Parts: sequence; structure tokens; C-alpha cells
Amino acid sequence: MSVSNLVTATVRLAIAAFLALLLAAPASAQQNNGQYSLQEIIDAGHGFFGETSGGLAKLVERAFESYGLPNGYILGQEGSGAFLAGLTYGEGTLNTKNAGQHPVFWQGPSLGLDWGGQGSRTMMLVYNLPDVNALYDRFGGVSGSAYVIAGFGMQVHVNRDIVLVPIRTGIGARIGINAGYLKLTRQPTWNPF
Repeated sequence: MSVSNLVTATVRLAIAAFLALLLAAPASAQQNNGQYSLQEIIDAGHGFFGETSGGLAKLVERAFESYGLPNGYILGQEGSGAFLAGLTYGEGTLNTKNAGQHPVFWQGPSLGLDWGGQGSRTMMLVYNLPDVNALYDRFGGVSGSAYVIAGFGMQVHVNRDIVLVPIRTGIGARIGINAGYLKLTRQPTWNPF
């Protein structure tokens, strides 16, 4: 093989490698397209809950280890109470990178060995959300609480492939375990069913 053929082959190989890198870069960037990093969620949580929420980072890390990168999150507040049967009402804003911000309301019944009441600030991590309309549905889950005055808690609600991971910090007195669901709606309603 002559020197000129070797140079030509090397240049072609370099151009092919360069083009492959260019084409591969957008594909790897799209893998995280629309998803939030751990640091983005922690920053949003600290901005919402305040800098005193040291337990937030540990709960968010646990959610990321279990479910990966969320493609949305909800920041809001809720109130709940129970004496064996319970009710929860909340409101907030869904944040997404691709579809912007949307108001969301949630309410739901629960049943179990659970009593007490609480007012909470809530961050819900949203996983596998195909579009905003898919969020407005019922999500079943199991919850456990044990705190007086204040505390942090995390639970999981599922509907098909969509997973909601509410992380709450609240004030009140609550102890017990219950099963129930959250119904997410576009408009507020008193009907938890």
C-alpha cells in the first residue's frame, strides 16, 4: 500500500469516526431529554422546603436509586386526616421540561390502622409520564406514618407504568398504616372518589 493510499484511508477513517461521534452525541443527549437530574430535584426541593430539610436529599436519592430519573415533579401542599378511614386533599403545580407547568389537584380516601392529622408540603416525583393528560387519573398506594409535630415521609403510588413518589414534610400528629389512592384532577373537587 502506497503512502498516499494510507493517508487517504486514514483521513476517511478519521472523518467516519468524527461523523459517528456527531451522530451519537444527540442520541445520548436525548436519553436524558425531558428528565430531571438528582441535583435539579434536590435544588427544587431545597427551594421549596427550605434549606433546613436535610432529610430531603436522602429520600430523593432513595427514589432515584429505585426508579431512575423522573420526567416531572409536582410541588404543592396538602392536608389529611384519618381515624381508621381517612381523606387527603392537595394542590400544586406539575413541572416538566417538555410540556411546561400545569396546575394539579389531588384527593383520595384511605383505609387502615391510621389516625391523626397533618398539613404537609409535598414534592411528588413523576416517572414514565407519556404526556400531561395521563397524570389525571387514580394512583394506588400504601402509606405509613409515625411522627408527632414534624417529620419527613416518602411513599409510592402506581397507575400502569406511571409512578408517583410523594415526599412530604408535615406538621401534625399521625401514626399508622393505610391503603388508598390519590385521584389527580385538573380542577379542585371535594369528591375524593
